[in-house]
Amino acid sequence: MSETLTLVTGGTGFVGSAVVRALLARGHRVRALVRKGSDRANLAGLGIELAEGDLTDPASLARAVTGCQHVMHVAADYRIWVPDPEAMLRANVDGTVALLRAGKAAGVGRMVYCSSVAALGLTGTAEPATETTPVSEDKVVGHYKKSKFRAEQAVLSLVRDEGLDVVIVNPAAPVGPRDIKPTPTGRMIKDAASGKMPAYVETGLNVVHVDDVAAGHILALERGRAGERYILGSENLTLLALLELVDDVMGQPRRHVRLPREAVWPVAMACEALARFGIEPLVTRDHLRMAAKTMFFSNAKAVRELGFSPRPARDAVADAVAWFRMHKAGTHAA
Repeated sequence: MSETLTLVTGGTGFVGSAVVRALLARGHRVRALVRKGSDRANLAGLGIELAEGDLTDPASLARAVTGCQHVMHVAADYRIWVPDPEAMLRANVDGTVALLRAGKAAGVGRMVYCSSVAALGLTGTAEPATETTPVSEDKVVGHYKKSKFRAEQAVLSLVRDEGLDVVIVNPAAPVGPRDIKPTPTGRMIKDAASGKMPAYVETGLNVVHVDDVAAGHILALERGRAGERYILGSENLTLLALLELVDDVMGQPRRHVRLPREAVWPVAMACEALARFGIEPLVTRDHLRMAAKTMFFSNAKAVRELGFSPRPARDAVADAVAWFRMHKAGTHAA
């Protein structure tokens, strides 16, 4: 596979940079699509090609895919709160369609689209959802989740109607090193490790090591079926269980107070009001609506069809905490 050139979008980001490393380990040459002026620390020293461009610039996408045999589309506008939802839709939906069509036009073979469990249905109970759990857009909460739902539906249409060879992966909540922004889950872990999260609103999520998500992308490329979705998750945990896992890794006391969602609602409304003045909200009503749904998922299909084998959530948390501590994230010594 030494002659295989693979384009990775979102390569400067948390999941994308892990995918770049996984491809290099498999012998691929890698080209990363990067935005002008983006932070490229996650790609430092890897010796890969860089192509400047943007999901909203079709000409740059056409240049980026030229000469590539594969595409890993990981880039997305990932924010729970966004002042301009239309801009997010243009990037996540229209940009995805433009990239995949550009790939086909350039003669690219298999492509992998990084969707999200946010695009999937939920059971409404503690029973884990699967790739076939029913879902409709009116049941999807928040602009980001709606954008991923629409993008995934568009990809399925491209496979069905235009014959594109695209496999979809649906990562759960990735955790681990190089979470430079950090992601919402990474921020929770960082704050909990720093003793800055004494209270929480109960919910449930599936935690998976970011490097296992990257490995899942490679497995999807090599073994997945076009037009199929594969959940890349590991362990289902309540938020309290995740916070206590961080406490255990840190060797610190377990001190977390559960807050009812109703008590936080006025805070969310105040944060959204301040957001009109350019202050990013710490919590929004969409955060609370999402927390009301237990986001547990099954990885059985990926295990069965791809050979996906993720490590325990504790390893992911430990690696995340170690990385945040190394990069002066404010965590104290255990």
